[in-house]
Amino acid sequence: MTALFLHGVPDTPALWRPLLDALDLPANETIVPALPGFTAPAPRGFSSTKEEYLSWLTELVEAQVASTGPIDLVGHDWGAALIMRLASLKPELVRSWTVMNAVLEPGYRWHKTARIWQTPIYGEIFMAMARPARLEVMLSEAGMPADLAKIEASHVRRPMKRSILRLYRSAKTMSDEWTTHLANLPERGLIVWGVTDPFVRISVAERFCANRGFELHREKGAGHWAVCERPQSIAQRLQAHWA
Repeated sequence: MTALFLHGVPDTPALWRPLLDALDLPANETIVPALPGFTAPAPRGFSSTKEEYLSWLTELVEAQVASTGPIDLVGHDWGAALIMRLASLKPELVRSWTVMNAVLEPGYRWHKTARIWQTPIYGEIFMAMARPARLEVMLSEAGMPADLAKIEASHVRRPMKRSILRLYRSAKTMSDEWTTHLANLPERGLIVWGVTDPFVRISVAERFCANRGFELHREKGAGHWAVCERPQSIAQRLQAHWA
């Protein structure tokens, strides 16, 4: 098997370290890319819109599938949205898919921080105030392990901030644009959710699974970053899903 793990916002591939340690997969069976602009400046000409990130992911997955066959996709937050969109457009590339603390839902209303990022001037002011030390505290208080929060916060600098603002501003109407092909999602799908997520409530996941027949794994006592709060529990569920 080959599994691709895609992080979200404002994270990096470091997010997956606790889960990957718990899964103990061979290195040649895992792909853990960074979203362009998140750990280094975005490539020249890359404008960080949702469609550009989708094209980037599609090319990456198609290249891997050409050599190994359909793969297992795992995404958190924005990584989840990108994976769901890819899987709904090109289900033949996917052996299984798993998303964590984000789903594509018609009529979804963005959370407060997202709406700030989507607003010119206010978004820039927010990002100017988002210092690494302050973010480290915020991530730790939200449940992320302290050592990981320090690493993640250190990457939230100009390239990532610029990419986040561009991404969110391209996605104001995503709930209409990216939910048109959800009926094509492969049947082998799993939704994992930290029950106390303050950004996207568990009710969103419950509604999605009830309407579309996918299984929901509730991680009690964990929040938006349940993936690194409870890596052992989620690893066991993921292994069962793959098997």
